[in-house]
Amino acid sequence: MAREWRARSPAPAVTEALGEELGRALVPGALLALSGELGAGKTTLVRGLARGLGIEESIVSPTFTRMRALPGRLTLYHFDAWRAGSEELLAEGGEFLAGAGVAVIEWAERVERWLPCPRLALTLAHHALEERVLSCALVSAPPGSAPGARLLEHALLETLERGRRTPGLLSASPVSDP
Repeated sequence: MAREWRARSPAPAVTEALGEELGRALVPGALLALSGELGAGKTTLVRGLARGLGIEESIVSPTFTRMRALPGRLTLYHFDAWRAGSEELLAEGGEFLAGAGVAVIEWAERVERWLPCPRLALTLAHHALEERVLSCALVSAPPGSAPGARLLEHALLETLERGRRTPGLLSASPVSDP
């Protein structure tokens, strides 16, 4: 299985479908770090992720609240690091980053050095009016991590592979293998 892959999403519906595939496969303790410029599709991906987790609430960017907890098959902790400094974001909900639910952080590049591993890192970039380039990777746990981290890493690797097979993604090809 690839630890990293790249693809193109030709439309927001495909980006949302990727999120849904990921959401169906995620396990407790999963963390997804989303990066990309304004309008690249981060919240669109989270909308699909929520649907895959069985969440019925509408999904909006939590820019002004910094974190929203949304109940579903697993609780989704939806963070936005755009406005918040890393200390405020982590003080407000840091215990949810590797907890019993699933955490997703928009604008994760702003707090990346404080995020736990393992995690999935997804970068979305504009390619055309509605088309996006997606880079998805597993950020591994450090050597010598507890067995629980290794189990989570394996589950995230399977989730990453499931996402790569999302119908509608174009040129979803591995970048590297383990």
